[in-house]
Amino acid sequence: MRQIVLDTETTGLEHTQGHRIIEIGCVELIGRKLTGRHYHQYINPEREIDDGAAEVHGITSEFLADKPVFADIAKEFLEFISGAELIIHNAPFDVGFMDTEFRLLNQGYPKVNTICGIIDTIVMARKKHPGQKNNLDALCKRYGVDNSARDLHGALLDAEILADVYLLMTGGQTALRLNADDESGAGSQRSINRVSAERRPLKVLRANDEELSEHQKTLEQLQKASGQCLWLELDQSGESLVGEGEPVSS
Repeated sequence: MRQIVLDTETTGLEHTQGHRIIEIGCVELIGRKLTGRHYHQYINPEREIDDGAAEVHGITSEFLADKPVFADIAKEFLEFISGAELIIHNAPFDVGFMDTEFRLLNQGYPKVNTICGIIDTIVMARKKHPGQKNNLDALCKRYGVDNSARDLHGALLDAEILADVYLLMTGGQTALRLNADDESGAGSQRSINRVSAERRPLKVLRANDEELSEHQKTLEQLQKASGQCLWLELDQSGESLVGEGEPVSS
């Protein structure tokens, strides 16, 4: 399954009042793994940015003056998201703005929900955590996701953070992040410290005498069948493949 975690920044809160998209950030998941592919674009909205919006994302009209308008990036952006399942926090907001941008081009572009599936993570979070705060910062705190770099909102950074939150909220991080700068696609593994330090340690179960006896019988059977059982040889030499202490049952 191809999924795109998406976020936008805008000139204001209401696309019905003429506000426009000024930044799009997307990261790609395939099979619940971050692939390292992303889409990021600043956009000249051809209008002023509300002061309140600028305080949230810190993007100025001066910064956007030499950036492309939406018409210049529409085809490339549509190709990136087409056919994917979009994961968005407060999806009606972002989808409403995207549909408006495509409609303003008057070129017959389809509505986003006709070419993409849509998952709204704020709806998902409200079902899992009723009566609690479920904005992105609150979810980061709840799931132990590091958002210390999020002094201001930014579409690509928020998409990356939301990807971590979504994976944890739906069953846990399943793969290490790939290096987006690696053109080979192989990437480099990075350590990810996403679990809260306050989480209780996992309980370790030690094998009892009966289990150790069965373990020994299995090793002897393997030795007889193969002529060489590494585990049996290590047991006889007093070494262990599981470290110091007693063997640990699975």
